[in-house]
Amino acid sequence: VSWRLDIPDTVQAVQYKVIAQADDFSDGEQNALPVLSNRMLVTETLPMWIRSNETRTFTLDKLKTNTSSTLKHHKLTLEMTSNPAWYAVQALPYLMEYPYECNEQTFSRYYANALASHIANSNPRIQEVFNQWASQDALISNLEKNEELKSILIQETPWLRDAQSETEQKKRIALLFDLNKMNNELQSAIGKLQNNQMNSGAWSWFNGGYENRYITQHIITGFGHLKQLSVIPTERGTSDEESHDKMINKAISYLDSEFVKEYKDIRKYNKDADLSKDHLSYTQLHYLYMRSFFSDVKKSKEVEEISDYYHSQIKKYWLSRPLYAKGLMALVVDRMDDKTTSAKILKSLKENSITSNELGMYWKENSNSWHWYQAPIETQALLIEVFSEAGNVIQSEAKNLETIDNLKIWLLKNKQTNQWKTTKATTEAVYALLLQGIDWLSVTDMVDVVIGGEKISPKQLEDVNVEAGTGYYKTSWNTSEITPKMAEVKLTKKGNRIAWGSLYWQYFENLDKITSAENPLKLSKKLFLKTNTDKGEEISEITSETKLQVGDLVRVRIELRSDRAMEFIHMKDMRASGLEPVNVISQYKWQDGLGYYESTKDASTNFFFDYLPKGVYVFEYDLRVNNAGNMSNGITTIQSMYAPEFSSHSEGTRINVN
Repeated sequence: VSWRLDIPDTVQAVQYKVIAQADDFSDGEQNALPVLSNRMLVTETLPMWIRSNETRTFTLDKLKTNTSSTLKHHKLTLEMTSNPAWYAVQALPYLMEYPYECNEQTFSRYYANALASHIANSNPRIQEVFNQWASQDALISNLEKNEELKSILIQETPWLRDAQSETEQKKRIALLFDLNKMNNELQSAIGKLQNNQMNSGAWSWFNGGYENRYITQHIITGFGHLKQLSVIPTERGTSDEESHDKMINKAISYLDSEFVKEYKDIRKYNKDADLSKDHLSYTQLHYLYMRSFFSDVKKSKEVEEISDYYHSQIKKYWLSRPLYAKGLMALVVDRMDDKTTSAKILKSLKENSITSNELGMYWKENSNSWHWYQAPIETQALLIEVFSEAGNVIQSEAKNLETIDNLKIWLLKNKQTNQWKTTKATTEAVYALLLQGIDWLSVTDMVDVVIGGEKISPKQLEDVNVEAGTGYYKTSWNTSEITPKMAEVKLTKKGNRIAWGSLYWQYFENLDKITSAENPLKLSKKLFLKTNTDKGEEISEITSETKLQVGDLVRVRIELRSDRAMEFIHMKDMRASGLEPVNVISQYKWQDGLGYYESTKDASTNFFFDYLPKGVYVFEYDLRVNNAGNMSNGITTIQSMYAPEFSSHSEGTRINVN
């Protein structure tokens, strides 16, 4: 039996039912198939902010000047809030649902659930809002119940969640903030972290890989952040708390030994090394920052002495270091009670910063790179922490609060729809926004909003829940209502305190019309028909003329070129719906001196590289032709997981199967 379907853009899955009947007997099968689109949802964002007693106008240029014939409007959303901590709440579902299983993201899920649980318990009103949303419809869709199908759609069409109705989104946030669910997720994530921890106390990026000191430090720093925010996910005195503390102490013990080892290596590889010269690496500095959260965990005499040595290095060399390092140094010495040095560093940071009405407070040198210590969002979040904790050493409390507000403006301006680009950036940004406490009850006047020349009236907000305490609301316009003049928004704020908002324009566009930035990564992908002959295996390139048969073997060849060494890279190879992988086991692999984790999913094969040296690499794997039809083979994409600006993709092709 075969049939053809014309599937509308809005359908994300189809269900089929087959029944065979003979006399009084029948048997059947029912299943759902995900539908993957050749178009992509693009989101353009316009962050908006307004100070006390001010009127400002903002324009979303791409909407105003759009001329594309294939572009189809999806939604225009306006979001306003009088408390920026609400952005932290919105970002948490992204962390909770991120689909990949590396240890850093397993920790991100734990972190998000711990924070969400803390927020939900901190104020009954917040929990009431979530309960209201959840009770709008107790039924959960089949997509939500069917984890396998849901994960395909989240991974292969990551915009599925954004494209859902507002009611669905509210139900989802409410579902994620359900206390029982959060508790289960917490237990699951902490269980995974404990199982994945190596005997040494370290974690690898993906299971089966090498010990990764940076990932281990990042995870333990995250536990330090939760401690700083007084978020205690385990009950005191329970066996859970014991195993939780044991895991952290084991990791700290590993990091202590790595800290000592790196110090000893200075002389090991150069017996005449002058220790008075600058030997403070980023990893050692990050360790000192991580360790400053755990002063209650006993240090050996050796660790104490080496820490003192690096303290003297900070005092001597801080001025020559870049921004992120200065932020770490300021916090490290401040927590060592060296207020003199921390005051010097803070004064320098303040003097070199730029403050503008439009962008808030920022530093010109805070730009993108492919190293973890040159990531703009994490750097800004760190500097918010610096001024929150130590800013009073150089200025009055009122002046310092103004500085922190200006720093937050820049951070919020760089926010995307649901997250700050990566899981790591999101955890750091959420931490920075919540450092000032969760002041949910500070009710402020509503902001007057005029969009496309028309004022948002109270009548328009009748169906929109304006939360008590946060003053947060979100309203949107669908396809036919969106016009270019709506690109202009005018805000008026009466009374004290800053208010925040965003305009999001979402539209569907063909993959080949979306351009990517120039970057150091280049990809090419080819498909070959593999046949076995008397002379052995032969392969021939598949073109649009090639007629494949069900049962044929197809070899995928991906060529990757990188003109510099990069860290934490994710490569995703989509495949046509009629092709099935021969190898379905996800595992760590080594090839030509390159170690990577290969993960086979339902509609793609994923490669994760802890470290990608400069060079040219070729990856091959086989697929079996499983279904007939004319289908898109998708594209191969590659992206730095923690600096997503560095991304590239191959061109799309189609295949014919008789």
